[in-house]
Amino acid sequence: MAKTILKSAAVALLLTSTSIANAETAQSGAAGQQSFPVESEFEKFQPKPSNSPTRIDFSIWDDALSYFVFPMGYSIREGAPTVDAELGTRRVYGHESRYRLEGNRVIFSYLDDDIKASLTEYRKDLESTLDRVDITKLGRNEQLAFWMNLHNVAVIEQIALDYPVSQPSRIKVNGSDLPLDETPFITVSGVNMSPKDIRTKIVYPNWDNPKVIYGFFRGEIGGPSILRNAFTGANVGDLLDESAAEFVNSLRGTQKNGSKLDVSKIYDEARPFFFQNWETDIRDHLLTYSNAEVTSLIERTSEVRARLYETDVSDLANGERDPNYNFVVSGENVKGLGLPSSIQRLLREHSQKLQKIEKDKDLQGRVKIINVGDLTKPKEPDEVE
Repeated sequence: MAKTILKSAAVALLLTSTSIANAETAQSGAAGQQSFPVESEFEKFQPKPSNSPTRIDFSIWDDALSYFVFPMGYSIREGAPTVDAELGTRRVYGHESRYRLEGNRVIFSYLDDDIKASLTEYRKDLESTLDRVDITKLGRNEQLAFWMNLHNVAVIEQIALDYPVSQPSRIKVNGSDLPLDETPFITVSGVNMSPKDIRTKIVYPNWDNPKVIYGFFRGEIGGPSILRNAFTGANVGDLLDESAAEFVNSLRGTQKNGSKLDVSKIYDEARPFFFQNWETDIRDHLLTYSNAEVTSLIERTSEVRARLYETDVSDLANGERDPNYNFVVSGENVKGLGLPSSIQRLLREHSQKLQKIEKDKDLQGRVKIINVGDLTKPKEPDEVE
């Protein structure tokens, strides 16, 4: 994927647009919620009962994601092989993680200054949206889509601005000593907040369904994958189911370690909200999305431990500038931009993974019906509780 692709008309919308609040209609309702203590300054974001038809148009973000997110495909639950150093050097450039073939990637290496500036502009535009719209009176799915998109725009923006960086947690925003995830660089309705605040002080306390965990991209391989679609009120439930199934059935999400079940550390953060009866609640949740292989793994373990996580940046190059380049050659002609050897290696491994999937025809257990209604009538999007 080359830099010129990012100059397409679709992404140009991201570079030039300044308005995201288009008045359109969608069905939505209200649901009863469990109660968690919310810090006073965040109380203003608690959803109110509403059947408002207003929705926020995220088509600009949707177009951008479809161009700068590289799809890696679902996990085949095999750790990636050890990487050997380039001939004549002991240095290994690029990703070495055993999880490097899991989870979609943002092509940060190819985001130029215009794209980076546009991300900042779009994040600020999202922030100012709540000066024009009372988010708490929108449908719950609309609210959820807003908070997830704002969170992900902000994380991608800050990584892009600091790139190249191998570990997003090391990014310091505006001189803060806090890690990126805890730095309150986002301002909504006069409240300064961090990406973690959006998750743990707005969404987790006000939504009952733990699948909301999977809508938040942390910029790291170990977290939920970044999707190639923006969340909307209409699609947020289905996209969260898709992301949940990908994560639960990946090595990033679940592994058997002797008689123990090791799961991602993201579940530990969500534990006070969704998994208070830890052993029972987390297993029930995982079984909602697990395929046959992972279901067997869950049933054959006796204790659940939140231990898995990988902090490397979720990009194609591990935030490194590989000095070794290769070019696409056709006959006597060299075509395209130089491709760093480390990225070329990752793409080759990705291709081999897809070939293995095709060869094995590994489809069993990957189709899971979450909710089926009356198929003779147009289906309204289910509200995420």
